[in-house]
Amino acid sequence: MTNQIPSDVQKHLRHHGILPTEQRVAIAEVLLSRHQHVTADQLHLAIRSKGINVSKATVYNTLNLFAEKGLIREIVVDPNRIYFDSNNAPHQHFYNVDEGTLMDSPIPLCGLLPSVKLPPGTVLEQVDVVVKIRNQA
Repeated sequence: MTNQIPSDVQKHLRHHGILPTEQRVAIAEVLLSRHQHVTADQLHLAIRSKGINVSKATVYNTLNLFAEKGLIREIVVDPNRIYFDSNNAPHQHFYNVDEGTLMDSPIPLCGLLPSVKLPPGTVLEQVDVVVKIRNQA
């Protein structure tokens, strides 16, 4: 995939209402360098491998802030496993429970769902679909 990070990361963070501290910029540069699905621990390791000194707590807090501000998507595959998706465009996922990997679905799965009438006074914000799969035995 092509690099989706803007030439001015600080400006991009400000556009999303995020104060561009040195650590947030460093995290954004690694996270937004390509479309990817990462856990906070995976991102922390990737950042540390680039020689950037940042605490695990800062990575967690920054990811939560980025998700809250709409810069990335938080994908909860189970209560103990949360991925952060650098592609915040609407799309669905497959999660391989044997491998612990999350991948984009090549086809839009939302079209396969039956039409649902929303409760009065509400509007659709987002549809999150994670299809759990296993390797064949």
